[in-house]
Amino acid sequence: MNESINRRSVLKGLAGITLALPTLDIMGEEVLKESNQAKRFCGMYTANGMSLPKADNKIDDWNWYPATEGRDFKFNQSTKPLERFRNDVTMFGGFGHLNAIKSDPHVCSDMWLTGAPFHDPKPGRYNETSLDQVIAQHTKKYCRQASLVLSIDNGVGFLSRTGTIAYNREGKPIPAENNPRDVFNRLFLGSKDSMEQQRTLLKKKMKIVDAVLESSRDFNKRLGSADRVKMDEYLTSLSELESRFETSEKWIDIPLKKQDHSQLKFDYDLEQDPAQFYQTMFDVITLAFDADITRSVVFMLNREDGMGISNTFPLRLGLSKDHHGLSHAKDKKGQMDFAKYDQFLSSQLAYFMGKLKNTKEGQSNLLDNTILLFGSGCSTTHNVKNIPTLLAGGKNMGIKHGSYFRRDGERLNNLYLSILKSMNIPVDSFGDSTKALEEGIFTFKNT
Repeated sequence: MNESINRRSVLKGLAGITLALPTLDIMGEEVLKESNQAKRFCGMYTANGMSLPKADNKIDDWNWYPATEGRDFKFNQSTKPLERFRNDVTMFGGFGHLNAIKSDPHVCSDMWLTGAPFHDPKPGRYNETSLDQVIAQHTKKYCRQASLVLSIDNGVGFLSRTGTIAYNREGKPIPAENNPRDVFNRLFLGSKDSMEQQRTLLKKKMKIVDAVLESSRDFNKRLGSADRVKMDEYLTSLSELESRFETSEKWIDIPLKKQDHSQLKFDYDLEQDPAQFYQTMFDVITLAFDADITRSVVFMLNREDGMGISNTFPLRLGLSKDHHGLSHAKDKKGQMDFAKYDQFLSSQLAYFMGKLKNTKEGQSNLLDNTILLFGSGCSTTHNVKNIPTLLAGGKNMGIKHGSYFRRDGERLNNLYLSILKSMNIPVDSFGDSTKALEEGIFTFKNT
């Protein structure tokens, strides 16, 4: 007797609750085919640009960009770890945000996923909605959590030295999480009791804030600009938590797909082994995708301008200077070490891609159902033109990889619009985009 069930029968058994369910082992072939239609996104940001060494130093084979365009390009040393994924990767050169050229170059991480006009913002608005949050608004109905916002540092940082790359519909920064153990526990080990305790604490915090605001009508006017920003960020954080709890409560009685998390390594030393931190976070993201907890993730690997612990990572790896220092290096040794750090980051990306590719989903795998975006907000430090950009995965969304595509002056938001269309998100534009790219890379499917 075939005891498999489909999503509709489960929904019917839950008294008409209209929720999209994660893929469960008990579900049959019909649901496995349906799960192949899941479309996911993960954006990963690294600060300070990439190694584009001076010709005088004669280390061209360490340039992040390939020497030749098209499908016959060769990976240089700094991207060599990605060579085994040649057919899953496309590299883009010459792209950038037009608004970045007109703005302070220090805000390049703030605008990486938005392309917002920081030089001429809308009244009362700092940023625009980031790409991941546009995706989250259209995929959240399938998931327990609309998005995951991760970073090397906790919180939001501050203007032009941000600690997050995600911005909500009001253009406000969404606080990032940086502890993989805490993220895992929240996503996979939550219970009704723990959720209720957290929700009670959240309500208390919100009541306190409401009481403070209501106690004096001119409270906000008496705050200095820095305090006003902090209060605004705090309120945004509470709002994000409240939304998260409301969504989680709807799913609490629906079982998660079983996950093998025995290989997770939470006992790393961040100061001695940054690779293990990145890989553990990538392991958690993979589990979250596999359980269909979320379909939109961003992960800020490094912060700009020497901020945060990640600035010391090159030194931990035995290189000559910190991350920001290497990005300013002009000598052969410094530029070589900067390229070696790029190689280290490429290795972490390759690790993540390998995890996704080895995780089966129906007749396919997670990598083919996930678009990965990796890049920086500048090419070299404070230069916002020709920003290094790499796209991977998403074959089941009609993306054809295996080339280096270069177009000087191309709008990065045109690429972002293409990502949205590949995910069947019904938008005609994104930011200052003018058209979606096809160019033999994107073939937009109506699936």
